[in-house]
Amino acid sequence: MDMDRSQYLQELRRGTVALACLIRLRTPGYGYALLETLTADGLDVDANTLYPLLRRLEKQGLVTSEWNTDEARPRKFYTTSSAGADLAGVLSDDWDRLDAALRRLREGTER
Repeated sequence: MDMDRSQYLQELRRGTVALACLIRLRTPGYGYALLETLTADGLDVDANTLYPLLRRLEKQGLVTSEWNTDEARPRKFYTTSSAGADLAGVLSDDWDRLDAALRRLREGTER
């Protein structure tokens, strides 16, 4: 039973983490700081999940990146692109709609 539960949780979180990254990266940030922020906000994400996701989002044109070499340790900073911001808006609206529907279902109320 636990194995099935973890698979369901993983499936539920997959899109959630992508949306969270698009929202959070409206302000530029580097990977490790993003990882810490997401974890602090209650989204437990593994670095082995986050970094491939950031590369995929960049390849899809949803985030951009640039290296900051002004610091002692160079870091790659990510920022949500305009296409990523548009998608985050659409996904957030749908999230709100789904959340409201699930709340009604859990409470046994109708629209």
